[in-house]
Amino acid sequence: MTEHSTNAGVRADVWLWAARFFKTRSLAKEAIDGGKVELNDVTCKPAKTVQIGDTLKVTRGEERLTCVVAALSTKRGPAPEARKLYEETAASIAQRERQREDRRLTGGALLRPGSRPDKRSRRLIQDLKKQL
Repeated sequence: MTEHSTNAGVRADVWLWAARFFKTRSLAKEAIDGGKVELNDVTCKPAKTVQIGDTLKVTRGEERLTCVVAALSTKRGPAPEARKLYEETAASIAQRERQREDRRLTGGALLRPGSRPDKRSRRLIQDLKKQL
């Protein structure tokens, strides 16, 4: 379903959208402008040409992916087709697994109370919410 481009390259924002790193092309453009995407270890612009063999470092929230461009496409297709456009490096996969395990062990860094609030505490919480 995804047409693979045969030309010399594809715009970075279009490729990121087609590879399903971002839901819309404008979100891909914002991420590139915000410095969340590096092409060959250099920050890039949305119109920068992506070629097969280039290395992309994409930061989405706490997640940082490092991948190598395996194919080019200007059309967004199904997820299995999009996964064929890039290959994530082994170091990137290991780092993401390590971070996922850290989040699991720390409980996502949330401080949870030992029990539910009692009647008085609930009323204090409700009063506080009304003031905000």
